[in-house]
Amino acid sequence: MTRTRLALFGGTSAFYLIVVVAVLLSTWLVTLDWKIMLFRPYQQWPELHAFLDYYVVLGQRGPTAVMVAAWLGWRSWRQHTLRPLLSLGAALLLLNVTVGAVKLGLGRLGPHYATQVGSAELFAGGDIFPSGHTANAVVTWGILAYLATTPRARRYLSALSAVVALGVGLTTVYLGTHWLSDVLLGWAAGLLILLALPWCEPVTAVVEAWILDRRDRIRERLRARRRLVPSLPVASGGPRLFPAPPAEEPARETVGAAASRARPARPSSDRLTA
Repeated sequence: MTRTRLALFGGTSAFYLIVVVAVLLSTWLVTLDWKIMLFRPYQQWPELHAFLDYYVVLGQRGPTAVMVAAWLGWRSWRQHTLRPLLSLGAALLLLNVTVGAVKLGLGRLGPHYATQVGSAELFAGGDIFPSGHTANAVVTWGILAYLATTPRARRYLSALSAVVALGVGLTTVYLGTHWLSDVLLGWAAGLLILLALPWCEPVTAVVEAWILDRRDRIRERLRARRRLVPSLPVASGGPRLFPAPPAEEPARETVGAAASRARPARPSSDRLTA
């Protein structure tokens, strides 16, 4: 963890706490949530609705995880390392645990299910604070920049992931599925996970070494079995793993030997003289 990353982690953590406290105390942030909700952006610009319905899928955990995992799997195969896939797994695990715990703990209702104007709608059995779509967009696309191998690729991928995450968060506000404060907390939650990934690198290295060691042991066992199979005795008449060698053909007689055997025996000279 560099000093810059530690400073960003501390600043983002402070922002995260400020948003949570602002919602818990029903401050001006909750008032802004209600103003945007009553403005109903999806009614103000209905022509964007069809496109944004598809765009918001870029923050949905299932499809995005499959796409990114396919790309990182190819990279793992090319680079002969499991680090890309293990880093993605660690990031998604942290995302599910941290975001899921806050969602269930605060139990906030979404704009479409709000019951009282001006209320923060907390502890009512909801699960939308922070925004999971927004946090997932930050983590899933941001990990591509985290695993980039060159500074230039890291810059471009960081900008791309930021645009995608920003667009997904604002799209959920447009569609009315999240409050603005949900999105702010989702951005902060996803960024905290990306900033904390270097702390997971030692564990990732241990897991990678264990998996590769198990793979090598399994390969050695398979090779040993293959070497032992030909020497195993096979019962007569039973199934054979390998075809039996062909029986040796009897040696063919030469033409001269066959002719001499077929020719009648000549009388000896003693009989002729007698």
